[in-house]
Amino acid sequence: MTSPPPAALHPEAVPVLDLLTVPQVMARLQLGRSAVYDLLRSGQLASITLGRARRIPTHALTDFIHTRLEQDAA
Repeated sequence: MTSPPPAALHPEAVPVLDLLTVPQVMARLQLGRSAVYDLLRSGQLASITLGRARRIPTHALTDFIHTRLEQDAA
């Protein structure tokens, strides 16, 4: 019998990757749908596609915001 993988023993050790929908990103950035899709299309905001669904990892949104803040500060 094999032992379970370490992540199964300690689920808190595995980082949770939260995925946001486009409407959730729209609400957080207070932008319209077209503006969010423009950010995705231009590569400024990273996303993944699952079937026909587009999802944005929360860390990608955080990275985007930090990058924009650094650009505005320069």
